Amino acid sequence: MNSRILTAVGSDKTPAASRSRNTLVALRSRGTLLRAAALAAACFFSSAAMFAQGTAPSSAAAGKIGVISVRQAIASTSEGKQAGAELQSQFAARQTELENMNKQINELRQRLEAGTGKLSQDEQTRLQRQGETLARQLQRKQDEYQEDVNAAQADVFDRIGRKLVDVLDRYARENGYIAVLDSSAQNTPILFASTNIDVTQDIVRLYDQAYPIKGGAPAGAAAPKPAATTPKPATPPAPKPQ
Repeated sequence: MNSRILTAVGSDKTPAASRSRNTLVALRSRGTLLRAAALAAACFFSSAAMFAQGTAPSSAAAGKIGVISVRQAIASTSEGKQAGAELQSQFAARQTELENMNKQINELRQRLEAGTGKLSQDEQTRLQRQGETLARQLQRKQDEYQEDVNAAQADVFDRIGRKLVDVLDRYARENGYIAVLDSSAQNTPILFASTNIDVTQDIVRLYDQAYPIKGGAPAGAAAPKPAATTPKPATPPAPKPQ
């Protein structure tokens, strides 16, 4: 998770998500860190998306409606950025391993293609089996990696999200909001919302004040993203029929 792992966390050798910041907006990661993951925390956030103020009907009529992107807010907090950097470091070695395995598979495929009509049947079969074995290993490791990344992201989103909801609840009550909707929740469709009612940055600012991190956030740290996307296994072509 700086984390390509958390997108909300390069060089040409790093995954695409590591370079994209959207990554808690979800290890920006080398290669990508990777398509927006359906995090376990989504249910928690969506359930806490609306905050109604218990006031008399006459007061409620004059209340305000606000909108917040919970995922973006979590990713933008100093704590979220720090978590993203930690996750990226935590999963960097495993992502590099996956990239190297994918490279080996592509090299085997190229050797098979270039050796068409030149390689002996035994050598062609050996390369084919080697590539298939690597492809299976890569798929297994990639699945395990994605599961671990998603779990780590969900933990971070849940930890920060619970405190963020408390900050938002106080903010809404103190500023006369009768409801605040989460625009990042999948089950809260919002077709249009004016930027004038978006409170995301206000909540991020208040969160950082309420929960400062020790030593400050790493310079240029990217926020945690949705799970990183690793290279898809490349399967060597099947042996040519005799």
